Amino acid sequence: MLIYKVVETSQVDDLSLEKILNCWIAEGWQFEGMHFAMRDASRRPGMAFVTFIREEPDHQSE
Repeated sequence: MLIYKVVETSQVDDLSLEKILNCWIAEGWQFEGMHFAMRDASRRPGMAFVTFIREEPDHQSE
Protein backbone atom coordinates (compact mmCIF):
# COMPACT_ATOMS: atom_id res chain seq x y z
CA MET A 1 0.00 0.00 0.00
CA LEU A 2 1.34 3.40 -0.98
CA ILE A 3 1.22 6.07 1.74
CA TYR A 4 1.96 9.79 1.49
CA LYS A 5 3.67 12.31 3.76
CA VAL A 6 3.13 16.06 3.27
CA VAL A 7 5.42 18.56 4.97
CA GLU A 8 4.31 22.21 5.00
CA THR A 9 6.80 25.01 5.54
CA SER A 10 6.76 28.79 5.45
CA GLN A 11 10.58 28.80 5.43
CA VAL A 12 11.06 28.71 1.65
CA ASP A 13 14.82 28.99 1.35
CA ASP A 14 17.37 26.50 0.10
CA LEU A 15 18.69 25.47 3.52
CA SER A 16 15.23 24.87 4.99
CA LEU A 17 14.10 22.84 1.99
CA GLU A 18 17.33 20.81 2.01
CA LYS A 19 16.82 20.05 5.72
CA ILE A 20 13.28 18.79 5.08
CA LEU A 21 14.39 16.63 2.15
CA ASN A 22 17.39 15.14 3.96
CA CYS A 23 15.42 14.48 7.16
CA TRP A 24 12.52 12.57 5.57
CA ILE A 25 14.64 10.70 3.01
CA ALA A 26 16.82 9.47 5.89
CA GLU A 27 13.60 8.15 7.49
CA GLY A 28 12.94 5.97 4.44
CA TRP A 29 10.58 8.25 2.50
CA GLN A 30 10.98 8.86 -1.24
CA PHE A 31 10.69 12.42 -2.56
CA GLU A 32 7.54 12.78 -4.69
CA GLY A 33 7.24 16.51 -5.40
CA MET A 34 7.30 20.10 -4.20
CA HIS A 35 4.52 22.65 -4.62
CA PHE A 36 4.68 26.36 -3.87
CA ALA A 37 1.99 28.80 -2.72
CA MET A 38 2.71 32.25 -4.03
CA ARG A 39 2.07 35.58 -2.31
CA ASP A 40 0.08 38.21 -4.20
CA ALA A 41 2.57 41.04 -3.66
CA SER A 42 5.80 39.09 -4.18
CA ARG A 43 7.50 36.87 -6.72
CA ARG A 44 8.85 34.74 -3.87
CA PRO A 45 6.74 31.81 -2.59
CA GLY A 46 5.07 32.24 0.79
CA MET A 47 4.86 28.51 1.54
CA ALA A 48 6.05 25.17 0.21
CA PHE A 49 4.46 21.74 0.44
CA VAL A 50 6.95 18.88 0.10
CA THR A 51 5.45 15.46 -0.62
CA PHE A 52 6.99 12.06 -0.01
CA ILE A 53 5.80 8.50 -0.61
CA ARG A 54 6.58 5.15 0.95
CA GLU A 55 5.41 1.63 0.25
CA GLU A 56 3.93 -0.12 3.30
CA PRO A 57 2.83 -3.76 3.32
CA ASP A 58 -0.92 -4.36 3.45
CA HIS A 59 -2.04 -5.60 6.87
CA GLN A 60 -4.72 -8.06 5.80
CA SER A 61 -5.68 -10.99 7.95
CA GLU A 62 -5.41 -14.39 6.27
